[in-house]
Amino acid sequence: MDEFNRISDVIRYAEDVERLAAFYSDVFDLEIAGGDPSHGFVRFDTGECSLCLHAGRDGDLGEYPTTVVFAVDDIDDARADLLDHDVEMGEIRSPAPGKRVCDGRDPEGNPFSIESAD
Repeated sequence: MDEFNRISDVIRYAEDVERLAAFYSDVFDLEIAGGDPSHGFVRFDTGECSLCLHAGRDGDLGEYPTTVVFAVDDIDDARADLLDHDVEMGEIRSPAPGKRVCDGRDPEGNPFSIESAD
């Protein structure tokens, strides 16, 4: 079914939308395209897919929380930049031929990854 062949939004529930909006704005240089952090909703237009932050997280979201994957040109430089921002980052790994991935955590402990092609 063609209508389900692309991601339009990634929704992340947050305890503190203002803090997470500042994180994604400052660290990843995303611009807010809609909503207002003080009103509990923000949308970052990232091209084909939007990252949305919603207020309302009030506990464990389960064993497999949402992960946002950011495509980068140079994973080594991107990881170094994130570490300079005091972001918790793992080691770079190669889960598949031609792909390099590094996992991190935002200020609320939500996972994200950066990924590049070799």
